[in-house]
Amino acid sequence: MLKAVIRKQNLKRRAELTDEDFLVLNQLLLAQFKTLDFSGINSIHVFLPIVEKREPDTFLLIDWLQENHPKMSIVVSRSNFNDHSMSHHPYQKEDLKANHYHIPEPQTTEVFKGEIDMVLVPLLAFDQRGYRVGYGKGFYDRFLSEIKTKKVGISLFGMLPEEISDVHQDDITLDICITPKQIYHW
Repeated sequence: MLKAVIRKQNLKRRAELTDEDFLVLNQLLLAQFKTLDFSGINSIHVFLPIVEKREPDTFLLIDWLQENHPKMSIVVSRSNFNDHSMSHHPYQKEDLKANHYHIPEPQTTEVFKGEIDMVLVPLLAFDQRGYRVGYGKGFYDRFLSEIKTKKVGISLFGMLPEEISDVHQDDITLDICITPKQIYHW
């Protein structure tokens, strides 16, 4: 299947979720997330959800991390849409403001200087090889190609029934993908 087709289908699928189904899926994602092994993880990069696109509610994951792993550094990004790069900043909930695309972003100029041990990666879909379909701008593929880290996809839906056919040489595979029903490992 082509990424453009997958993207369109999964955006529609998300939009059709009832509020109740969306809440249930996020609670199930949180339950799966809690089972991960966080030993050796001192910092985690978390994408912040675009509410209008029904992205997984990563604020639930952040709240759980802050309560259960208070010494862990939580890092979030700010996007540069001119060169499709991201800068990375310590998470402070009161410092967030939605950008033009409705993505909550930190306003601080303070940049996170440490190593990032785990990255929660946004996606619309993923296949049996660990390739993902995002929005097509390559922000996360660029970011992930620059660091050595554990790459964890977060998906409201299970694995695609067939492979993504137009994988690009710069596409980065996931190590893990968390869904409401199970966790996939590669």
